[in-house]
Amino acid sequence: MDEYDWLVERFETHRPHLKAVAYRMLGSLSEADDAVQEAWLRLSRSNTTDVLNLGGWLTTVVGRVCLDMLRTRTARREVSMAEHLPDPIVSPADGIDPEQEALLADSVGLAMLVVLDSLAPAERLAFVLHDTFAVPFEEIATIVGRSPAAARQLASRARRRVQGAAAPPDPDVHRQREVVDAFLAAARGGDFEALVAVLDPDVVLRADRGAVAGLSKLHGAAAVAEQALTFARFAYSPQPVLVNGAAGVLNTADGKPVALMTFTIRDGKIAEIDIIADPERLAQL
Repeated sequence: MDEYDWLVERFETHRPHLKAVAYRMLGSLSEADDAVQEAWLRLSRSNTTDVLNLGGWLTTVVGRVCLDMLRTRTARREVSMAEHLPDPIVSPADGIDPEQEALLADSVGLAMLVVLDSLAPAERLAFVLHDTFAVPFEEIATIVGRSPAAARQLASRARRRVQGAAAPPDPDVHRQREVVDAFLAAARGGDFEALVAVLDPDVVLRADRGAVAGLSKLHGAAAVAEQALTFARFAYSPQPVLVNGAAGVLNTADGKPVALMTFTIRDGKIAEIDIIADPERLAQL
């Protein structure tokens, strides 16, 4: 094995971890792949003879690449990630494959990614790298160009935002599925009261219909229940799936996906519903 092949082999052992970092930073699977590829290019052009911890070195590189990508979004005034839902990781209802397990190692749900998208780029980096991947603040400081104390403050500020946004969801997927099934049964049966009963009073529904229609939001059990009854009138076939490791539903018509729904369950009630109905994004799932 020559030196290049040896370097490729070492990089590939770190690829799942690096993509997990990039996915949490960017909320986009394609951009996460781009960030990891850029890390490989930088590695292949660098002299890493004196690097004792290649995994740590690569994590820092991916963090810096992702931070640049987030800042570029803002500078170019592109449509922000907060204006459409992050990319979901969809798995069969009966399990997650090994690559997806690496991406979802700490059960990062779609609702969490929505909260992360509301953070400033440097805050997001400090929180993700430190709180999720235990990167020391001294290393984070070099990426954001600030002191370790300032990096610690960035993570602390982000942590307060994340913790204040919502309580953790119920972790039992079997129980999640029971609640989702009750929601679907009530919608199909046209039972408004049963729908309201399974929804948190302050439930939030976000529906991403793509570049043309954009992202719409509904708040409150009554409004979401009414929307569910309207949606149930269409002849869709619901297929149970896992979305970022949580109970979800893929609605199809004539065998084609028309809407992906993911549910955040807290205290036995549906607290958030995220729907992706963007035909282009669904076609990529």
